[in-house]
Amino acid sequence: MMKNKILPFSVIMIFGTIFFIFYKGLEDSKIYTPEVNTKKEIPVFNTKEFFSGENVKSSSIFELDKIYLLNIWSSWCVPCRQEHPFLMNLNLDNKLNIIGLNYKDSFKNAENFLKELRNPYKEIFIDLDGTIAIEWGAYGVPESFLIYNNKIIKKYIGPLNQELVDEIKLLIK
Repeated sequence: MMKNKILPFSVIMIFGTIFFIFYKGLEDSKIYTPEVNTKKEIPVFNTKEFFSGENVKSSSIFELDKIYLLNIWSSWCVPCRQEHPFLMNLNLDNKLNIIGLNYKDSFKNAENFLKELRNPYKEIFIDLDGTIAIEWGAYGVPESFLIYNNKIIKKYIGPLNQELVDEIKLLIK
């Protein structure tokens, strides 16, 4: 008679334990979210200037005591098209130097993109295979990095919008 009660009780305890473990597992998010507020040094890289094709070292791009926004973009990127008017707006601020990093793009398509939407960039550099973007810690396009004294002050994942533009303007005052 006791055996008849122990078996169902054991089964209920085992399933209850399994349910509890799975339930706790659902609560605990293991999704990786990148750190967006880093003050790490900018990576050192070599690339080509977009229009001239001249070789450039990153150490010659970023000067101390100047504020830069490195924007990783592509002509094939729909969110890049959406954020472009916001870059044009930011370009009006003399304190900010916007640098473009053209990501996995053809020169002709990128040139047409800039002719159609205008060029907000002080300089543009080429990242044909995407390795420079990876060195920056980018996960896709568009991404932007606010830089001061060769340090990344803030990272923006995804397209810039009015709220982020306002934040950038506050940070560079």
